Formats: sequence, C-alpha cells, structure tokens
Amino acid sequence: MKLSVAVGAALFAGVQSFVTPTGFNRNNARLSMNKIADELDIPCGNDCELTSYPNMPSSVHPGVNTGQSMMDLLDHAKENGYAIPAVNCVSSSGINACLEAARKNDAPIIIQFSSGGSQFYAGKAVDNTDYAACIAGSVSGAFHVRTMAEQYGVPVILHTDHCAKKLLPWIDGLVRASERYFKDHGEPLFSSHMIDLSEEPIEENIEICKDYLERMSKIGLLLEMELGITGGEEDGVNNEDVAKEDLYSKPEEIYQVYEELSKISDMFTVAAAFGNVHGVYSPGNVELEPKILSRAQDYINEKLGDDAPPGKKPVSFVFHGGSGSDVSDIQESIGYGVIKMNIDTDTQWSYWEGIKNFETKWHDYLQTQIGNPDGADKPNKKYYDPRECMRAAEVNTVARLGDAFADLKCQNILGLGEMEEAKNVLGPRRGGLPV
Repeated sequence: MKLSVAVGAALFAGVQSFVTPTGFNRNNARLSMNKIADELDIPCGNDCELTSYPNMPSSVHPGVNTGQSMMDLLDHAKENGYAIPAVNCVSSSGINACLEAARKNDAPIIIQFSSGGSQFYAGKAVDNTDYAACIAGSVSGAFHVRTMAEQYGVPVILHTDHCAKKLLPWIDGLVRASERYFKDHGEPLFSSHMIDLSEEPIEENIEICKDYLERMSKIGLLLEMELGITGGEEDGVNNEDVAKEDLYSKPEEIYQVYEELSKISDMFTVAAAFGNVHGVYSPGNVELEPKILSRAQDYINEKLGDDAPPGKKPVSFVFHGGSGSDVSDIQESIGYGVIKMNIDTDTQWSYWEGIKNFETKWHDYLQTQIGNPDGADKPNKKYYDPRECMRAAEVNTVARLGDAFADLKCQNILGLGEMEEAKNVLGPRRGGLPV
C-alpha cells in the first residue's frame, strides 16, 4: 500500500505506541507496511508482491526489515539453529550478488557497509570532511538495498560494520538520517549499527553504547557492540599484533554488558571475542574457542535464575572474522547463540576471482578494441564492456555465498522454493556474453 504524507504524519503522531521509556516495544507489530515499489510506482511482481513467507513469522517481509520484524527474524534464527550471513558491500554490483544469493538459497541476508566501503560507494572524489562522504555513501547504498531487496523478494537486515570511537560522527549522521526517515515512514532507514569500542576501557565502552542504545531503540534500531578485540586487519584497522589474551572475552564481561544494556532495551547483540581474526590465514594460526560463548550463556543464566529465557541463550552473539573459519567451529558457535556471521575477505576474493577468470578466458579478446583471434577487423566491445566482467564477478560471488549459507545452516528458510529464471534478460542476442 502507498504511504501518503498524511499517513506518515499520523504514524509519527502515534509514536507513543511504538516507543516506551525503556525502548522499543517488542509486543507491537511493525508500523510500516509500505513498499518503496508502491511509493515510487515501480513494477512489483512475483516474490516482490509477498507480504510474508510460508515458514517465517508473519512480520518478516521482502525488503529491509527493522524494529519488530527484524527482531522476529533474529529470534527465528536463534530458535531454529541457523545464523544469517552478513556481507560487506562496496558497490551496487556487490549488493545485487548478495540479494541473488539470498533468493537462490531461499534465505534472509544481512547487507552491511563499513566506513571505508561507504566512502567508496559515494566515490573517492567526494570530500570526506566530517565523514560526509561516508554518510552519503551509506545512505545511497541503503536506498539501493531498500529498492532492490523487494525486487528479489528476500528479507534483509541493513547494517553498518565496525565504528571505532573516532568514527562516531559517521554513525551520528546515519542515526539522524534514520530519525528523519522514521518521521515519514514509521521505521528507521537502517536496521542496525555496530559500535566497536573494544579498544576502549570496558566501562567507557558500555557507557557510550548505553547512550546510543537509548537513542536508537526509540525508533527500532538495533545496536551491535563489540567486546574484546577481533584480530587481523580489515578496512584499515590493523590488530595483527594485539595481545592474545585480548582475543578472548570473559563471561563476567559479557554479563556486565548484558546487564547494563538490558536496562535500556533488548535490541542489542554482542560481538564477543573467542579468538576471531579478520582475514584468511594458514591453518593453525587462528585458534577459535566457541565454548567461551557457551560458558558466558551458562554464567548469565545462573545470574538470571528464574528470569532466564526458556531457550537458555539470553545473549544473541555475532561471529566476526568468519572468512576461512572451520565449518565445525562455525556450527558449534551457532549452537551457543550466534545468529549473525560476518563475511568480507572471502567475498572480496570471490569477486576478484570472477574477474580474473573472465580475463583468463577471454584474454586474447581484451587486448585491443579491434582485432582478435576471429579476425584482425573484429570488434571486441562485447568482451570489454564492464558489465561482462562484473557479472562474472557476481556469479562467482553468488556461488561462494552459497557455501556460506550452507555452513550457517541458512538454506530453505523462507519456504519459497527455487528461484525462477529471470525473463527478458538481454544476453548474447544483444551482444552480451553468456556469463
């Protein structure tokens, strides 16, 4: 249905039913059912027309899920023993590959932007004073995700990745954008944001996170916080030489976070450290200890006593540094309450590998504009058209993400069955290559 300005104003006027003094009200259904396709009169057929899924809570829907529908989706993952892949994207092409992979695996997906990825999305020529390019790039990516997730018919959680203390102005800008969006649509622009203050004293980490959770939960935004340090290097942050003991969180620290944030809202997840490392390294160099998460859940359950949740997994954990991890470690961690796993390094490689293989296959057709093995006067336009190598990258990334969905037990979740083949796709008849 279309959301008129009047309806949007009415939703915002009725915000007291959505917001409580202690944060987002889990008992309320999501307020906004509108689709971008309806608002902008974009054609919306097949899976795009769905308002819910056969195997999911009724609130979960195609497009970006926020507030209650997002929480229902994450609860469904924890209760049914799967985790959702969270993929860092730096372009619309990468986003489309994620959406295609989600639909082919009949599953939800988390699409996320880092600060550096957001700046790249905006364009490296855009001035980034006060993180303006990072903010603009994130918002631009958000609208692309919102538009296209509906078309692919998959539920998406729209997230931003690591935000260190110096990057907080970036998140401030995005929260402001979500607050403005909420006024008109009854939901935030994004689903969630991560604040990574793991290098700060734990007391400061918790206090700043409490301040953000107080503000964010009022409009249905979830906070992901990091406790302990993820090793390795990602997006310009290098923790390769961090002390080994800092790679492992303690149950007492995780309980301290849980206790303090729960006073404000339950709309938070914890990226606890259990030996996680960004990047891919030789076997034996990464020592994951998923049982740290199990011990933390047990410790918190003991503290909660009769107030412990029925499933005995009070904390929703996030697995950072998922690329290259053993499947046994991944699936063990899911049993201890991991509902999200980040993937970046492996999809960076899969995207590049797709381009590399394309160049290898068509090398002799990619050296000049005219002239190839078929003749000195033969044009090469259809080979060097950037859409061809980019599509090859997408296809390779979709295949790699299929492995990730399988590892995370996140396949055949929605109940939609196989993805129908797209119709009216311009291919070789129009000069394209069959990639």
